[in-house]
Amino acid sequence: MASRSCTNLFDLASGGLLDIPCTPRALPRVMTVPGIISDVDSYSNDDGDSDSTSSVYRERKIVVANMLPLHAKKDPETDKWRFSLDEDSILLQSRDGFSSETEVVYVGSLKAEIDISEQDEVAQKLLEEFNCVPTFLPSDLQKKFYLGFCKQQLWPLFHYMLPMCPDHGDRFDRSLWQAYVSANKIFADKVMEVINPEDDCVWVHDYHLMVLPTFLRKRYYRVKLGFFLHSPFPSSEIYRTMPVRDEILRGLLNCDLIGFHTFDYARHFLSCCSRMLGLDYESKRGHIGLDYFGRTVYIKILPVGVHMGQLESALNLPNTTSKIKEIQEQFKGKKMILGIDDMDIFKGISLKFLALEQLLQQNPELQGKIVLVQIVNPARGSGKDVQEAKSETYLTARRINEVYGSPTYEPVVLIDRPVPRYEKTAYYAVAECCIVNAVRDGMNLVPYKYIVCRQGTPLINEALGITEDSPQTSMLVVSEFIGCSPSLSGAIRVNPWDIDAVADALNLAITMPKSEKQLRHEKHYRYVSSHDVAYWARSFAQDLDRACRDHYSKRCWGIGLGLRFRVVSLSPNFRKLSIDHIVSAYKRTNRRAIFLDYDGTVIPEASIIKAPSPEVLSLMNSLCKDPKNTVFIVSGRGRTSLSDWFASCETLGIAAEHGYFLRWNRSSEWETSPVGADLDWKEIVEPVMRLYTEATDGSNIETKESALVWHHQDADPDFGSCQAKELLDHLENVLSNEPAVVKRGQHIVEVKPQGVSKGLVAEKILSRMVNDGKAPDFVMCIGDDRSDEDMFESILSTVSSPSLPSPPEIFACTVGRKPSKAKYYLDDASDVVKLLQGLATASSPKPRHLPHIQVSFESIY
Repeated sequence: MASRSCTNLFDLASGGLLDIPCTPRALPRVMTVPGIISDVDSYSNDDGDSDSTSSVYRERKIVVANMLPLHAKKDPETDKWRFSLDEDSILLQSRDGFSSETEVVYVGSLKAEIDISEQDEVAQKLLEEFNCVPTFLPSDLQKKFYLGFCKQQLWPLFHYMLPMCPDHGDRFDRSLWQAYVSANKIFADKVMEVINPEDDCVWVHDYHLMVLPTFLRKRYYRVKLGFFLHSPFPSSEIYRTMPVRDEILRGLLNCDLIGFHTFDYARHFLSCCSRMLGLDYESKRGHIGLDYFGRTVYIKILPVGVHMGQLESALNLPNTTSKIKEIQEQFKGKKMILGIDDMDIFKGISLKFLALEQLLQQNPELQGKIVLVQIVNPARGSGKDVQEAKSETYLTARRINEVYGSPTYEPVVLIDRPVPRYEKTAYYAVAECCIVNAVRDGMNLVPYKYIVCRQGTPLINEALGITEDSPQTSMLVVSEFIGCSPSLSGAIRVNPWDIDAVADALNLAITMPKSEKQLRHEKHYRYVSSHDVAYWARSFAQDLDRACRDHYSKRCWGIGLGLRFRVVSLSPNFRKLSIDHIVSAYKRTNRRAIFLDYDGTVIPEASIIKAPSPEVLSLMNSLCKDPKNTVFIVSGRGRTSLSDWFASCETLGIAAEHGYFLRWNRSSEWETSPVGADLDWKEIVEPVMRLYTEATDGSNIETKESALVWHHQDADPDFGSCQAKELLDHLENVLSNEPAVVKRGQHIVEVKPQGVSKGLVAEKILSRMVNDGKAPDFVMCIGDDRSDEDMFESILSTVSSPSLPSPPEIFACTVGRKPSKAKYYLDDASDVVKLLQGLATASSPKPRHLPHIQVSFESIY
């Protein structure tokens, strides 16, 4: 069956993925206020934000997920579709965290397949009655997208399962990836149909839609975009095996805020960004932020909560109280342990059964006194692994019941059928202990629900025979590998693979004194009741607003093709240096000062050959031969190497080791900075650096005449960065009374004399030009790292001095699009060379040969 939303989208994963025409709008905008519908349909804008806003605005959240929070059922009598809200959906429950004035629009798929002839009618009905916008995926695409890429490739990988052989997980399939991208594009198109990009917030949920942010960011550069991952995020060693790892990371980084349940998941994501994309992160006033091409992508760590009102209302249902009495009668005289899990390979159900078997074997007196009730939710996926897990579960339960059971007693009660909410609530309320033994799980709200149900209500207490003054108790045994574990400090945490430890934990849980159970329960209930789903949604929305606060204070433009697209966001005054513009200024000036950094500026940072190319040497000579120019290489490198490399440039000035050594031309003597004469501190620094070098594989020490540099570029990225921070703190402590400063740069920690910087070099050279009566009317400074920022700042302050007859034209330029004190940028070292070529050509204009030849002939004849 075809879909009106999709026409042959399987070619979307090619390089031109994002350049296809947008899907025409099939629906009007969602009504923002009664009687006003925005129907603007403009798609052309320079910066990607084309749609205008309504004159009256109502706050709106667009929540995007794989499935809409709806139940769909076709009435056999009328042959019409009937829809109802799914009260168990976190997406629906999260509305409680928003203001009552906030309008929430849901975008996602239905849990039923709608015939193409009915799609328009259903879409209109869902929009009008439920504020839902359905994405109708073709049947084949839906299978490849969800059952294929999501469930067979992403889901196992995110739960630490690698496809080592065909029997254990599917190998990467490019056609399934294309289906994933195509489905994400359809979801993005549906968001574009209803979004007001200047005002609406978009909140994308879970691993099904990780490249959707790229499509939205491509269309709207300043869209307010958040993402929350409800599954684990694997360590970099696992994640890096994914062939499309970069595309997924960049998709997530096109958001403004990315949420995770635990710090472990966030840490793994940050490590992947560092190792695979070379991105660093830092904590800014308690918030973790990644700098991504001038945009700060914030990381949010907050586990989702439960809906307190829904659970409490379920506790008060008549069906719940009657079921409680039935369960009490069924298990009279026995302590009940409860497990509620989906049927899949990661929930550890069989491991839980083995722990119970061990407990009964080690404690024969417990036979007939304890029972494990295991409720199995329907499997969300299908495949060989699910069938194997189900088979093992049944075999293990049958064996335990045969060995330790009797005609009137079954140690394991396996409930494998759809269980209504009231019945689950009743089991929660009766259970002495709840065990969640998953080997890997994103969050798992079963422990939270158990705690709320054990808190009870007056009706439940009456059904349980508990008096009003009796303390409430609960006991939890939880796997240390699930997302809710860190927030449940009173639970007994276990390694689900350690059968003996789990058995001991169960024994401890059912034999623990009531007073201690009460204390643990009270601690848990305080947390769960205050950190409910409304708190989670409200906190995320507030952080998303804060993350988007500076959207309109910066200039934005897009770069990159396909799924590598990203937005560069920088100061409105920061722009690329035009060669024509600077050459024009260069030609009309007569006293020019030119400052050039070396590594990363005139030669690429990653270049193995560090010596300048013949082309660079030629350009330097051309610039130096122009009598109007004063040209300096200002570098952190040692004077010997710089002097040797630029020996052919007679009039080139060199400032080595950040200006500790300075030479005005090849024939002049080296001047040494007077402020750094005392270098005794090197004897303190070198042993410390040697200690860190021995402990950090891939690091090395560079010894300069005036400085010592510890390099960790070839070390493990995480370990090297960690060691650099430690070394920085260590050196700052031991050098607190020494005339030296410790600076951290790109993959380096450098110690140099106080009062030595590139900024002071620029200031000294400019001052001398002024004193010699050659006050500059043109100043150009190009550099790529933190040390060059001092030079930019110094130039701007020096040239504004009243000693200058007139302000010169200033071109402070950083290499790479990043926040800087410079006004201009160039993309890389090759751009710098092209710029120098333009200046060199302007310094050496081509002679007009023909007129000269004519004059010569005339003089001869």
